Amino acid sequence: MFLDCLLIILGVVMVLRGADRLTEGAAAIARRMNVSEIVIGLTIVAAGTSAPELFVSVVSALNDTPDLAVGNVVGSNIMNTLLIVGVSAMVAPIVIRRSTVRKDMPFTIIATLLLTVLCLDSFGKLSLAGNIISRVDGVLMLLGFALFMAYTFSMARKGGVEARGDDAPAEQLPVWKAAGFVLLGLAFLIVGSNLFVDSATAVAEGLGVSQSIIGLTIVAGGTSLPELATSVVAAKKGQSAIAIGNVIGSNVFNILLILGLTATICPMQIGGITLTDMAAMLFSVIVLWLFSFTKLKVERWEGAVLTLGYVAYTAWLLSQIGG
Repeated sequence: MFLDCLLIILGVVMVLRGADRLTEGAAAIARRMNVSEIVIGLTIVAAGTSAPELFVSVVSALNDTPDLAVGNVVGSNIMNTLLIVGVSAMVAPIVIRRSTVRKDMPFTIIATLLLTVLCLDSFGKLSLAGNIISRVDGVLMLLGFALFMAYTFSMARKGGVEARGDDAPAEQLPVWKAAGFVLLGLAFLIVGSNLFVDSATAVAEGLGVSQSIIGLTIVAGGTSLPELATSVVAAKKGQSAIAIGNVIGSNVFNILLILGLTATICPMQIGGITLTDMAAMLFSVIVLWLFSFTKLKVERWEGAVLTLGYVAYTAWLLSQIGG
C-alpha cells in the first residue's frame, strides 16, 4: 500500500511535467505550421492526452472487465467537461471561438447521444445492464470519428493566422526542440498516467470497490490527468484554444475512437454503468455548450459551477458504494 501511494505521487509529478512540455511544444508547432491552435488542440494534443484512455480501455476489454473500459470513457468525459474546464476557467477565463460553439461542441453532443443510443439494445428497457456494445456499434463509432477528423483537417486548411487572434504570443522554439517537447511530454503523460492508474486501482480493489465505480472514478481520474494538467497549463499561459480544444477533442476521441476501436476488437457487455452516468455525461456537455454562449467565454464563476457539478456527481457515486 505504501509503495502504491509513492507510485501515485510519482505518476502525478510525471503527468504535470509532461503536460507543460506538450503544451509548449504543440503551441510552437501550431504557429510555425501556420495552423490554428484549436486544430492542434483537437488533434495532436487530444490524441496524446487520450492515449491512457485508449490503453486502459482496450486492455480492460481484453481482460474481460468491460465496465472498467466503458466506465473509464464515461467518467473521463464527465471529468473533462466539468472538472477540467471548470478548474481551467477558474485559473483564467476561457475564451471560445464562435466556430467552436457552433460546430465543435455540437459534434461532441452528437457523439455522446450516439454512445447512449448504442448502449440501449432495447428502448423499452430503461437499464444498461446486460446490453452489449457490439462490433457493429464499434464500426459506427469509428465511422463517426473519421467524419470528425475529416471536418477538423478541413478546418485546418481554412485556418491560419486569422483564426489565432485571441491566443497569447508564444516563444518561437526551433522545430527540433518543439517536436522533442511534444514527444517527451507524451512519454511522461503516458508513463505517469499508467503508474497512477495501476497503483490507484490496486488501492481501490484492496478496499473492495466495484469495477464500475473504479472505472468511473479512480481510473477515469487517472487517465484524465493529462487533460487536466494540459488544459490548466494552457489556460494559465493564455492559450485558450488549446485548453478547450483539448477537452472537446479528447471527449470525441474517447467515445468514437477509443470505445469504437475497443468494441471492434472485443464486444463489451455493460454491467454496472447506469443511465444516470450516461445522463450526467450528456448533461455536462450541454451545460458547457450553454455557458459558452455567454460572451463566447467560460467565466470564473461558470467554472466554479462546473466544478461543483463534478463534486456533486462524485459524491453521488461514492454514496452508491455501500448500496
